[in-house]
Amino acid sequence: MKTKLEIAENWLPRYTGAKIDEIGDYLLLTNFHNYMAKFAEQFNCDIKGIGRPMQTATNSDGLSIINFGIGSSNAATIMDLLVARKPKGVLFLGKCGGLKHSTEIGHFILPTAAIRGEGTSDDYMPKEVPALPTFKLHKFVSNKIVDHGLDYRTGVIYTTNRRLWEWDENFKDYLKKTATIGIDMETATLFIVGLVNEIPRGALLLVSDMPMAPEGVKTEESDKVVTAKFSDLHLQIGIEAMTELGVKGEKIKHFKY
Repeated sequence: MKTKLEIAENWLPRYTGAKIDEIGDYLLLTNFHNYMAKFAEQFNCDIKGIGRPMQTATNSDGLSIINFGIGSSNAATIMDLLVARKPKGVLFLGKCGGLKHSTEIGHFILPTAAIRGEGTSDDYMPKEVPALPTFKLHKFVSNKIVDHGLDYRTGVIYTTNRRLWEWDENFKDYLKKTATIGIDMETATLFIVGLVNEIPRGALLLVSDMPMAPEGVKTEESDKVVTAKFSDLHLQIGIEAMTELGVKGEKIKHFKY
């Protein structure tokens, strides 16, 4: 195997347990097994890839969901492997920490951009290239949030490779200077590797904790509460947005110069 495409065509089924043509044109990406289980239960479809690094399921409408794991390296891996499928749209359903008082637990964020603090994306594009979503895809997501009678936030997400930073006052001071609205471990990587591979991409993030204050740091108990209250709605908005996008068949890729 000499080309990126050849490798991806071999590895995508190996990682997910699904044949390439079993993965749909439109995709939800997540790093939560319960989202995968809820999707499979809702549409009565099989979960493939049990025991493999990633799992996937596809409904009768051709919408797929992939659980790719946690962190920027896994985010880069799935966006590279998807060159074998060339999806028409990918939406990441993830959680993030809220960094502003105007962002509360349970709020949804549609990132306008992400700061590349994770380092992984540096292997793909020069540091000065901004990590951006495909805004036309975000339009569909925005419409679905409004249809549910909900408000949402927009702003810049800081993506980091650091899982344990909540104790570091110097890092928190730095985050305040960036004026970012939230922090996660995947969004910037997904945006940049999606750009490189010409995959339309977006992210709908659920604020799960407020880590700038000690009492706001996520715990096992607090995460269970957030999951119970908001995960069903988070997943449903993603399903509706990407299904509508598939039905309308609207092109969302940016034009090349």
